[in-house]
Amino acid sequence: MSPFLNQIKPWVSVICTCYNHHSFVNQALQSVVDQDYPNVELIVIDNGSFDRSAERIAEFTQQYPAIQFIQNPVNLGLNRAFNQGLALAEGRYVIDLSADDVLLPGRLSKQVAQFENLAGPYAVVFSNATYIDRSGHELALHYAVDAQGHACSPVPTGNVFRPILESYFICTPTMMMRRDVLNELGGYDETLAYEDFDFWVRSARLYHYAYLDEVLTQKRLLPSSFSAQIISTDTSLLRSTLAVCHKAFERCVTPDEFQALASRIRRFIRKAFYVEQFDLALQFGDLLQHIEQPDWQSNLILALSKLHLPVNKLYRHYLKWSPVLHSAKLD
Repeated sequence: MSPFLNQIKPWVSVICTCYNHHSFVNQALQSVVDQDYPNVELIVIDNGSFDRSAERIAEFTQQYPAIQFIQNPVNLGLNRAFNQGLALAEGRYVIDLSADDVLLPGRLSKQVAQFENLAGPYAVVFSNATYIDRSGHELALHYAVDAQGHACSPVPTGNVFRPILESYFICTPTMMMRRDVLNELGGYDETLAYEDFDFWVRSARLYHYAYLDEVLTQKRLLPSSFSAQIISTDTSLLRSTLAVCHKAFERCVTPDEFQALASRIRRFIRKAFYVEQFDLALQFGDLLQHIEQPDWQSNLILALSKLHLPVNKLYRHYLKWSPVLHSAKLD
């Protein structure tokens, strides 16, 4: 991977992490191999799968021996597994690909072209995505589109630190990231259960994001998906979210940024209550009090949290009648 060639056509490192995705990993890897962009390195980490994932990956790498394959004997956690791949990556740009997601044709060439045309401190190019089920059937789009295929509503771009605090608006697997930014941040935080919100908070404070208005990725929604775990009483996601909210609090500067974070924390208080993690709800409440006095709804939820009411079954019943993506967003 010569520096000269990297200047002409920058290399892209696709880091694919796999955990019990034997039904989907071949399609994910094939979607990388089939890209029309010439300079791609593919690094695959099987993170202690106990199905046939490692076998499928090994068979695939026999056809494409340039693929780097790491097989972990146990699950090291998503963030640590990604960092294993990042340590090997040499591309200017990096894609974090789950082994159950799919890159659509032309994605790499379009995102690289967008990156190379940007002026200023941009760290991420992201796009629209289609959500699919286990069988590959389309469920919904991340951003609704018009007849021309363009997002119907404005998508934040440029300085997105405040929008990042306000809501989940980026479909994570659509991101192409600058490797030097990832390295500067020390990769993903391995003490956390998931990566995206933390990466957004740390990188968006320093760098800009650009939106490419096309559907370039298929994100698969499964009952075992990380995003679906948010409704479980034993989820570890909210504890990580509390840690990220503390990081965000330390990085807020303007009143509107603090207010955006406060609004998000109020929603996390409710989520912690719904999954019966009452101590976390109270800790979110403590953080909220450093920004503002909680409103009456938050005070009510915090008071009910002290009673340890069994509300999770009711919450799950409610979600059955909600839109399909309701539980897919850590919002």
